[in-house]
Amino acid sequence: MNFPDNLKYTKDHEWIRIEGGEAFVGITAFAQGELGDIVYVDISTEGETMEKEAVFGTVEAVKTVSDLFLPISGTILEVNKALDASPEKVNSDPYGEGWMIKMSIGNTAELEHLLSAEQYKSLIGH
Repeated sequence: MNFPDNLKYTKDHEWIRIEGGEAFVGITAFAQGELGDIVYVDISTEGETMEKEAVFGTVEAVKTVSDLFLPISGTILEVNKALDASPEKVNSDPYGEGWMIKMSIGNTAELEHLLSAEQYKSLIGH
């Protein structure tokens, strides 16, 4: 299972990739594997400023719906519109085309509390 070292992770199975003053967020390969085939991604928080760990949307698999939690505080700048037509990108490319939101970074200090790839692997027993 793939856990890129250039990403940070949360205990709730989201990943975050920092690019300048913005960040991309999605769910990990482990999370999509546990959920199974993703059939719908529902994110209606574009433009909202939210606190760390707030629910920014849901992801629906064949047998379950799971909340998506914000890894850090910030404003949702963009939602990946490609997931409307192709939610399976979350399964096939969770760290690339399967990204879910682009956000601003509200508090850089919160980045220090995220998990490294090694810490995340340890959390999930890999």
